[in-house]
Amino acid sequence: MTLWKIFTTSFVLLSVACSTTQVKETTAPKKDTFENFNRGMYSFNENLDKAILKPIAKGYMWATPDIVEKGVTNFFSNINDIGVTVNDLLQFKMTQSGMDAGRFIVNTTAGGLGVVDVAQMIDLPKHNEDFGQTLGFWGVPTGDFLMLPFAGPSSPREMAGMLGDALFNPFSYTFLFGGGVAVTAATTGVRALDITNTRATLMGTEKMVNEAASDKYNFIKNAYQQRREYLVHDGNVPAEDDIDLLDDDESSAPVSPNLPTSKNPTAAPKSPSSIQLKLQFKMDSLPPVINNSRRFLELSAPK
Repeated sequence: MTLWKIFTTSFVLLSVACSTTQVKETTAPKKDTFENFNRGMYSFNENLDKAILKPIAKGYMWATPDIVEKGVTNFFSNINDIGVTVNDLLQFKMTQSGMDAGRFIVNTTAGGLGVVDVAQMIDLPKHNEDFGQTLGFWGVPTGDFLMLPFAGPSSPREMAGMLGDALFNPFSYTFLFGGGVAVTAATTGVRALDITNTRATLMGTEKMVNEAASDKYNFIKNAYQQRREYLVHDGNVPAEDDIDLLDDDESSAPVSPNLPTSKNPTAAPKSPSSIQLKLQFKMDSLPPVINNSRRFLELSAPK
């Protein structure tokens, strides 16, 4: 299972930026069926991160030169391209699958097992496909939001996707069928390095999350859901699936009779503190999405 997600309750913010948008009337937030459980798991994950993962990641960043850290990131990204290529094929993105297969071959050979991203230099960009997106392609609904212990934000569909992704990861087989203590130890070490390296890359997001929302759980939940919808729909998210990053329970807050409401045409504009933040995707920082096939099944709207 993709245990590198152990700490990534905010990983979806890596390739996006937060910016304020104009005030608009928002629809009721999607129901969080398992909110009590989810908030408990969020606290558990956050405490685990503060106690173990973050200190280790800080030590890793201190001891590791930037060029080595970049090489480690590239190595695991290259392994990920195996699963990306398979999911391209499952979604009938034939041109993109050829590009991603080419990336893996070029980086594995000319890039020293992927340590150097040679493919990027010859215009073979990194794409982002996983089995959760493939299930969405074939019409599997996302289901209710779940905050999993160790794994972070998820949903029933994404849980199944994690199992599928594990099948496409060669380290899963070396761990299960390594046939020796040395091989098992080496594989465990590689996974630990992957987790540590990924956590180190997320250091810069914490301040953003802390400053962006008074309720970090809601912020992360909505950011994760919007990011997944963006990926599943190849960047063409239906308007009805638009999600506000902050739904800070304004609808449930008491309204003073002396204050103008949105139904009053002379209502005063909301204060900056109540402006809704919306996730704005930077197209130059997101993996390009190439869709060369028709969807044979309509996507079901997420619940």
